[in-house]
Amino acid sequence: MKPTLKPGLKHSFSYKVPENKTVPFTYPESPIIAQMPKVFATGFMIVLIEWTCTQLMAPHLDDGEGSLGTHVDVSHLAATPPGMMVKVDVEVVEVQGRKIVFKVSAHDGLDLIGEGRHERVVVAWDRFNAKVAEKTKSAAELVS
Repeated sequence: MKPTLKPGLKHSFSYKVPENKTVPFTYPESPIIAQMPKVFATGFMIVLIEWTCTQLMAPHLDDGEGSLGTHVDVSHLAATPPGMMVKVDVEVVEVQGRKIVFKVSAHDGLDLIGEGRHERVVVAWDRFNAKVAEKTKSAAELVS
């Protein structure tokens, strides 16, 4: 991680919500979920916020590094139908070693639809992937 990743950095990203990012598409195998209104799903909003944070971080990471979300504290405040643009604004508010804390918000042009905090941790992909491979092997042994 480069020393340029520091509090005060800001980034914005806009995204047009397609129908397949609405609530019924999160778990279509659930009859209850499949019948819910076609509005931007909370889970997809969270991942859009994570996407925006990773865009901010990318130029400040070393080769072979990435980041993983470790904590989300975001309120979903208003419904957004498909076709609307959502603008996400993120700001680094704290850097504690490998942990990066963001202030985040999302707006659909009419309403503030989400706001809160998000934390990410910088990882070396080779080490992370090795741990996942070991866990996959252990899980396979449990099933055998």
